[in-house]
Amino acid sequence: MDERYVAEFKKRKQPLNLAIVFVDPEAFVANFTGWLEITNFITALKAGDVETPADGAVPKLSEQELKGGVVSKYASDAIYAFCMTAALNENKEAVDKVEAALTETYGKDFPGAAALWPFRSNIESPASLDDVVGQAGKKMLTGDIPPPPMRAKENWMAGLRFFERGRNSNFVSEIMFPLAKWHRDRWSETAEKGVAFLAHIEDNVPILREALAETRNDPPFIANLLLKAAPSVDMELTEDMEGFLRSLARRG
Repeated sequence: MDERYVAEFKKRKQPLNLAIVFVDPEAFVANFTGWLEITNFITALKAGDVETPADGAVPKLSEQELKGGVVSKYASDAIYAFCMTAALNENKEAVDKVEAALTETYGKDFPGAAALWPFRSNIESPASLDDVVGQAGKKMLTGDIPPPPMRAKENWMAGLRFFERGRNSNFVSEIMFPLAKWHRDRWSETAEKGVAFLAHIEDNVPILREALAETRNDPPFIANLLLKAAPSVDMELTEDMEGFLRSLARRG
């Protein structure tokens, strides 16, 4: 791979990373097309479908490419990541702004438009991880807060699914930091105000507070908190899930 394009990839991804972390709709929209151009071009270059342009410039996207599978894949991933961090920050306005701006630029069937659907629609029987996370995100975006007796368990389940989905994104690091902060805020609130609704309080509250004492907002913190908080919300982990969380909770 030509080093120029590796550098260009990093240059174009960085501002999109920041837009996702800080839920900045204007920055996201401003850098969206450039990201699709470089990812589409590098994918085609690796596959041998295109040659390096004589001037070395990254080509603009054609109408056909805008509707193609590669562009749709990267657009959907970026939009979904933005929706996730917006949901974690309860910022529905940011999602509305992104949708409006991209619709104005590309029309209602803009690249990645389908990624919004799980966060907008009512899905009675979520069939995929994207559906589950989108429906949980929709509740966050609309301020649909579970009642206190159900809150800790719903937060645990939503937190786990966001964790699973975030690890499959091109923007994993950008999702994990706000997700860790969300976990810390929600479980700190539970430890302060919601202990009456937890199972086996005497055993589980000290364990929960010990997990919250970790100061780093990163994937091991999330995994360890999910692992330690599971008994307090009567979640029986499968052997595979417990192993998954234990492996990610390890440091060093």
